[in-house]
Amino acid sequence: MDNAARTVDLFLNGRICSQAVLTVFGEPYGLDSELAQKLGRPLGGGMGRLGRTCGAVTAAILILGLAKDHADKNEAKRIAFASVQEFVRRFEALHGTVECKNLLGADVSTKEGLKQIQEEKLFATVCPNFVGDAANILDELLAI
Repeated sequence: MDNAARTVDLFLNGRICSQAVLTVFGEPYGLDSELAQKLGRPLGGGMGRLGRTCGAVTAAILILGLAKDHADKNEAKRIAFASVQEFVRRFEALHGTVECKNLLGADVSTKEGLKQIQEEKLFATVCPNFVGDAANILDELLAI
């Protein structure tokens, strides 16, 4: 099973988007599953259910920070920033945005929006696409 499939599988089996990305992609950098779950917990729902940046995206950005290291800290920052910009560019090319509430088409930060998301089962039906795409893009950028 490839990284994207593993990430989506974890998401569909109880982990939130950010936890799934951090669990699969954090392992090679020494991030164990328990710590990945703790770190990812507040990122779901667009950072604490605020509907802002998608948890799969924010988790991928954290992984890029781990992966794109360099002995020279200024170079590490330049590489990390460029990697994040490329990640966001690719994700937005696929989905038009990185904002959770816009991806879902309902604002998770409001009572009404959350009700719509739950009634329409949007987390289960549309989020796997975002999680899988975030994982695929991250795989591509980590290979560079």
